[in-house]
Amino acid sequence: MADTKENKDVEMKEKGAEETTVENESMVVEDIRQNFAYLEKAVANFDPRFTLKVLRGLPALRKKVTGNALAKVIETTYPKDDSARDELLGYVKKASKDEQGDESMDIDDQAEATPPTTILPEVDMFLYVLVQVWLLNLDEGKWLAEFKALSESAARRLRGYNRRSLDYIAAKVWFYYARGMELTGMQESSRPVLLAALRTATLRRDAETQASLITLLLRGYLATHKVSQAAALVAKTNFPELASNSLAARYLYYLARINAIQLNYSAAHERVTAAVRKAPQTPQALGFLQTAHKLRVVVELLMGDIPERTTFREAQFEKPLLPYFEIARAVRVGDVGAFTEAVERHRATLKKDGNHGLVLRLRQNVIKTGIRIMSLTYSRISLRDICVRLGLDSEESAEYIVAKAIRDGVIDASIDHEHGYMQSKEVLDVYSTTEPQDAFHDRINFCIQLHNDSVKSMRYTLSDNRIDLKSAEEAREREKELVSEIQDGTDIDDDDDFEI
Repeated sequence: MADTKENKDVEMKEKGAEETTVENESMVVEDIRQNFAYLEKAVANFDPRFTLKVLRGLPALRKKVTGNALAKVIETTYPKDDSARDELLGYVKKASKDEQGDESMDIDDQAEATPPTTILPEVDMFLYVLVQVWLLNLDEGKWLAEFKALSESAARRLRGYNRRSLDYIAAKVWFYYARGMELTGMQESSRPVLLAALRTATLRRDAETQASLITLLLRGYLATHKVSQAAALVAKTNFPELASNSLAARYLYYLARINAIQLNYSAAHERVTAAVRKAPQTPQALGFLQTAHKLRVVVELLMGDIPERTTFREAQFEKPLLPYFEIARAVRVGDVGAFTEAVERHRATLKKDGNHGLVLRLRQNVIKTGIRIMSLTYSRISLRDICVRLGLDSEESAEYIVAKAIRDGVIDASIDHEHGYMQSKEVLDVYSTTEPQDAFHDRINFCIQLHNDSVKSMRYTLSDNRIDLKSAEEAREREKELVSEIQDGTDIDDDDDFEI
């Protein structure tokens, strides 16, 4: 009797779990179909905000979607004679069978009775993106070949459409296409396809797609150390001003890296700082923010400045920036030995971040900092003492480095070659120089740029000749929806978009 009761309890629990799974799948199917309604509304009203709303919900939806839910949506959305229907179902059923161990998939019989005759292109490409994201989430190593093949198929199908309303979805399609080629080690072969897509997007004036393709190409060039080609792309293209902040932040980061490699540190610092400000301050963008802060710290050190300690004390940056904190501390005190030790200890981390080559340039800055500290501490110091304190090979090397520091304006001193010592000159009042004026000029430029960006970001009332609203009540409802969306966040938050 006891065994019978336990068996019944187990059967009831399994039945309850199955009912819960079915209910969750029904909710996911309903959410996906609700996104279809938003896409149809975006096309009907020529309003991309509804498409943005769908894409903003993609990170949350990707965590809930299942193979059965995708199969139901695909079966009931595509016409039976559409090749995309069979293609997507093939990927979904194959992955679901292997992951869940069952071949059966429940299809909505009522929807099957009246299959659709056409499918909206926006809905079609959104389903491709949804299946791409689902395959990528399953297991990158196991389903990488399928993900790459589906991404190529999505790119080919996208090229068959010529619709301005596909702009934001097309940007996602190309992102996952480039991601699939990168994960499979075929980044070089994907470059001609991305360049051709960029030419098409530029001619069509698809701002979001154009911005996405530019950032993807820059990422590919920098990953393969082709800095000159990346700089040529930047010189021959114009990044669209209407692109989203997330893409603008990525573009500015890549520009900063190019400028830093080309020794233009002031421009690099300006752009990486702008990238940090434009990036979404959300958990999904934390990886990007950490990477951008690493580059900014290195650039500030290369410029001769010392980063603020508060940058390293923030909880979200404290552990990732620990190697850079040790390097900055060595640069600040001008300790060549501590700098060399820190670089050797964190060599693997610096190479992974792509900043090892830039950090190696800091050795001269460490030496210059040490010389500057000694020039401020001592009115006269022998070249032999400088050689010992900085760990240099000979007094001739110390004399050369001091002379170069004097020529570069790092220190205000003179060298007595006959007696072998450095004589520091009296420190001038900084307010008698042009340094305060230059700092004030930089602040004014920043405020003007901030004002111009704010004016460009303002939304104005839609003109009647472009969109004819049915009634004033509908206009008020749209304004309320816009306010709620702005409060929730205006950026497309996708953690994959910030993998550097």
